[in-house]
Amino acid sequence: MTVEGLLIFLLIGAIAGWLAGLIVQGFGFGLLGNIVIGIIGAFFAGWLLPRLGVHFAVGGPILNSVLHAMIGAVVLLVIVGLIRRV
Repeated sequence: MTVEGLLIFLLIGAIAGWLAGLIVQGFGFGLLGNIVIGIIGAFFAGWLLPRLGVHFAVGGPILNSVLHAMIGAVVLLVIVGLIRRV
């Protein structure tokens, strides 16, 4: 992966984490925490969604990447939030 690719991946994860924090209210970790969760969620979604056979095309490749990463971040925020509440 090139440096540019890594920076784009981190930026997409940051946007996805911010959006996931808006969607999953009550389980958030603040702006910076949600951005970190979004970056981890982007890795998680990049690994999990293809294995589940989830493929969709909504717009361009950047929008698709943000949506995949946001799905991963939402799932991760819910899981971490439920574990944190126990």
